[in-house]
Amino acid sequence: MKPEDIRTMAIIGAGDMGHGIAEVCALSGVGVNLYDIKQDFVDRGIQRIQQSLDKQVSKQKLDGQAAEEAMNRVRGFTDLGEALKDVDLMIEAAPEVLDLKLDIFKKADEAAPGHAILASNTSNMSITKMGKATGRPDRVLGLHFFNPVMLMALVEVIRGEETSDEIMQLCYDFIGRLNNFRGAMAPVRVEKDTPGFIFNRLGAPVGLYMAELYERGMAEPEAVDAKVKSIGAPMGPYELMDFTGLDVNLHGNEYFAETLSPEFKPRSWMKKLVEEGNLGKKTGKGIYSWPEGNRPAIDMSKADPDFDVMDIMCLQVNEGTKLLEEGVTDSPAEIDKAVVNGGGSAIGPFALTKGMGWDKVAQQCEAISKRLGIKWFMPTETLKKGNIEI
Repeated sequence: MKPEDIRTMAIIGAGDMGHGIAEVCALSGVGVNLYDIKQDFVDRGIQRIQQSLDKQVSKQKLDGQAAEEAMNRVRGFTDLGEALKDVDLMIEAAPEVLDLKLDIFKKADEAAPGHAILASNTSNMSITKMGKATGRPDRVLGLHFFNPVMLMALVEVIRGEETSDEIMQLCYDFIGRLNNFRGAMAPVRVEKDTPGFIFNRLGAPVGLYMAELYERGMAEPEAVDAKVKSIGAPMGPYELMDFTGLDVNLHGNEYFAETLSPEFKPRSWMKKLVEEGNLGKKTGKGIYSWPEGNRPAIDMSKADPDFDVMDIMCLQVNEGTKLLEEGVTDSPAEIDKAVVNGGGSAIGPFALTKGMGWDKVAQQCEAISKRLGIKWFMPTETLKKGNIEI
């Protein structure tokens, strides 16, 4: 099987991620069966694809015929068996509930052709467990796209314990053939099934750091975000939490608390906002107000002069060395590629901090750890010894 042999695919879930994945695949010439449990959900997903394509045509960034051809490649389904009947690839994009995903994979294994590859768009959960729910674990892997799919290039290609080398390479090459509105997608190999994979794993200590500073009254979100944006970042860490959803962040923290360290348990301010239904952009209010879904106006004059943006980079590098030690990847450059293409940064953390000297990065992580009493921030042996080549 070759990448060009993937001609028809099923996307399971027509929500934010599902319809975005469907759009990028249809625009790249692949037939898409878009499935959801209710016709209203399917119709809304297809409508959002049409609106997205129309917007690009109106801006003269997309040819009208190309948009029409892409829409003609998308078909809606509410019958899972029918959606999977003749596909070469499935990408599950259902809510982040493991039991739900396991049930989908079990049913997909029964309904999809024997040659079909079964993939999950999960941002955190175990690919290995999903593979074990099927009779074809060697053909199960993660294909983790980032939101919004039509603007973000990164796709993590994630190996489960039994995923074959052939399927990893095939899907890596397939993703490399896709294009969104900004150009080619950027696949990154994740060689070990680990919580958070690469991008979200590097974000985990940053999220913990920001949550703890806010919990202790040691940071004012707008002041921190203004400082981070002042060095060229597209969005500060607190605005990003709102953008992705405080509920999503809370569930992610709960998962990391179970799988990495209890120190990741959600802080009280986040739990309070989620309990109140203030989830960020999706509800119009979270840490910030999002009038009609529009981004908050960050007052750049409020940038905190005492907040050291390099704290974020140092914590990311330290976390990256844990991934190197665990065999999740053997390349700091691949980690940087993930950060640049998944978050819009101009440069990755390893490339950015290399000039500091790895000993200084280690010292900064240790200082943060001792200041806040969080052991997870302590530097790794790899970082302390400076055994990093980039």
